[in-house]
Amino acid sequence: MAGPAFRAAAVRVRVPATSANLGPGFDALGLALGLYDDVVVRVADSGLHIDIAGEGSETLPRDESHLLVRSMRTAFDILGGQPRGLEIVCANRIPHGRGLGSSSAAICAGIVAARAVAIGGEARLDDAALLELATEIEGHPDNVAACLLGGFTLSWMEAGAARAIRMEPADSIVPVVFVPGKPVLTETARGLLPRTVPHVDAAANAGRAALLVEALTRRPELLLPATEDRLHQEYRAPAMPESAALVERLRADGVPAVISGAGPTVMALADAASADKVEALAGSGWAANRLGLDAEGASVLPLATGTNTGATSTDAEGDGGHGTAADISGAK
Repeated sequence: MAGPAFRAAAVRVRVPATSANLGPGFDALGLALGLYDDVVVRVADSGLHIDIAGEGSETLPRDESHLLVRSMRTAFDILGGQPRGLEIVCANRIPHGRGLGSSSAAICAGIVAARAVAIGGEARLDDAALLELATEIEGHPDNVAACLLGGFTLSWMEAGAARAIRMEPADSIVPVVFVPGKPVLTETARGLLPRTVPHVDAAANAGRAALLVEALTRRPELLLPATEDRLHQEYRAPAMPESAALVERLRADGVPAVISGAGPTVMALADAASADKVEALAGSGWAANRLGLDAEGASVLPLATGTNTGATSTDAEGDGGHGTAADISGAK
């Protein structure tokens, strides 16, 4: 197979934040949120140049070790060859190390951008292959499925391959996220999980996860019982005691609340009438923000008129009209 030809023009990719597990749906359920990272990529004559604005601008590498670049390189190998050079601009709004899918966003942005700059890329790397590749890089499909597909997703592994279906969450649901100042490494949180759990807890979670599909798509009034979990949140609490306490306090007030992903962010599933009240419940030490539900997933968008690959070009459309990106991007 001949190597790919590459577009001369820059491409812009937008990827949403995600919340996985959603309580009982451990490693299976995911929700795409209206908070976005933007990436602009252009094939250059030589070298690698990376600009980063927002989250991670002071800590992320600007070389081949950057997760987005590594993901692009892996995709280019599948597409048939590497470009001569790359110019990449990242506008990051998804907090890092907080359980909102920042690593999945980087992976998905990288592989979608690689496909977009390669002429005929969709024929060589279709949507099913994108999901499999993203899962291979990330290690599990729950966040990457929601990031790629948008909406509410159920993902699983079948014969060694990642599979996912997308569902429409109820329009009335308003996610409110409470982002703490300090991150928790996913590896730390996952390391606290036991190798086995009581059968009664597994059975309870299976029922609640099934109920959660109904609650998130058609009957939000069932979200409080549907988000009850016995498999992971209690075991991870020692790594994030403040988050565990907030979840307990919110649920005691009748608010469906869960640890987002591996934490330490807490997500409440409110509605328009209660979102303001829910936002005020966290107290000090948390950046509380309501978000929209993302329906598009990873998207290739047009560049704004007259833009280039400078850092300001990726901010042309802000956070897609949800009005929350500036607030959360500073939640460190």
